[in-house]
Amino acid sequence: MTVAVCPGSFDPVTNGHLDVIERAASRFDTVILACTQNIGKKGMLDLDERIGLLEACTSHLSNVEIASFDGLLVDFCRARGVGVIIKGLRAVSDFEYELQMAQMNGRLGDVETLFLTTSPVYSFLSSSLVKEVARFGGDVSDFVPEVVADRLARTQ
Repeated sequence: MTVAVCPGSFDPVTNGHLDVIERAASRFDTVILACTQNIGKKGMLDLDERIGLLEACTSHLSNVEIASFDGLLVDFCRARGVGVIIKGLRAVSDFEYELQMAQMNGRLGDVETLFLTTSPVYSFLSSSLVKEVARFGGDVSDFVPEVVADRLARTQ
């Protein structure tokens, strides 16, 4: 059985995230969405809300599991016997950062990182941009699932 971990803060989960998650789920027996706090980013939604939204947005994918974690991703993978990390890439700037992370994770643990390029329609999309638009009352319904758009509309 092939299991992969797709990590992220998912604050909020976007259509770009779902594109990568769905494509990963079609290629692996199990995909674990590892949801974590990103201490380097100002959060909009708390961890429980993000997990709930991920559950709602991926309920159609029977082979997707959701878990939370603190600490190193390689420790999370090691504890679950997972040797593959899936990361989505939007642009060259993502690759430069993610390559360093992949190499560090490979060095710290017996784990490989596979990169999935985001579908071109989502190449501009990021959680940070969605949060900014939502904070100023903008319409984010084209960028996130309906349940997420509804939740973000209540933060204004």
